[in-house]
Amino acid sequence: MSMIFCFICFATDGTARDFKTPEQALKDAFPGAKIEVKNLILSKDQLEKIERLSGMKLGTRLVSWYIAKKGNNVIGYAYIDSHTVRTHPEVVLYTITPDGKIDLIEVLSFNEPLEYMPDENWLRLFRGKELTPESLRLRKDIPNMTGATLTSRAITDNTRKVLAMWKVIFGGER
Repeated sequence: MSMIFCFICFATDGTARDFKTPEQALKDAFPGAKIEVKNLILSKDQLEKIERLSGMKLGTRLVSWYIAKKGNNVIGYAYIDSHTVRTHPEVVLYTITPDGKIDLIEVLSFNEPLEYMPDENWLRLFRGKELTPESLRLRKDIPNMTGATLTSRAITDNTRKVLAMWKVIFGGER
């Protein structure tokens, strides 16, 4: 099985808490699957659609998606996102089912104090969620984590962004 991975480098102050490499997280999320990387440069139209659907600024037109296949069948998609929570970066793996629903969200690196890190039970609340105009809103259909509002907001907002990208790139959003 040949795998191609895009490596992500981050400048940190040395206090980063790296839990899994992207390669290991993808292998764990899609056991036995062939993982292909798809590097894309989004068109201006795609970028505008993603930002409109998500309510978030994307910040780049270059994106890398991972496509998991068994044989010729796509079994899932993955995106590794880096974003700032409060003042430090967080790296999160988002996996999406072939029909555009969140399957897994996993924190790969967290640079804020650990008491602000989301736990697995909270992250599981996203499973099965898809992007709709009213979905994935903090304190509406996603509860806030007490004492970690900025982390809650970052994960929730970026879930909308990732699902909007999936919808425009793979889901046929017009």
